[in-house]
Amino acid sequence: MAEADVLLKPREAAAALGVSYATIKQWILAGSLKTIRTPGGHHRVPQSVLAPMLPAASASSRPADVSSRERFRTVSGRNQLVGTILEVRISGLLAKVVLAVGDQRITSIITADVVREMQLRKGQTAAALMKSTDVMIERV
Repeated sequence: MAEADVLLKPREAAAALGVSYATIKQWILAGSLKTIRTPGGHHRVPQSVLAPMLPAASASSRPADVSSRERFRTVSGRNQLVGTILEVRISGLLAKVVLAVGDQRITSIITADVVREMQLRKGQTAAALMKSTDVMIERV
């Protein structure tokens, strides 16, 4: 570890690596991720320890935003119907999104935060992903 090495909180280290906080904690407790303990007993991860674990620089010029849903773009579900958004109605914490797929209409109730984050608007192309009784919306 270099003398001027930056120390990260476990949550910051998790965000930098694109893994969950729980995963970082497991690595720390298993001893597979070297940390430094503060006088209060908190773990700090030296940035130099993370360097070999960081994902390779991507071809795109913009940095990856680990809080973005773009990292979840690939979905294993095969029941995907692509259509056009007919209606987006936000009411409190929830939102109603209606897709037209051919002559059919598919309605999904999702959180208002996700509608805002995905910037869903009438007329956009989106996909409905079905699993059992749940329908998820994916902007395409």
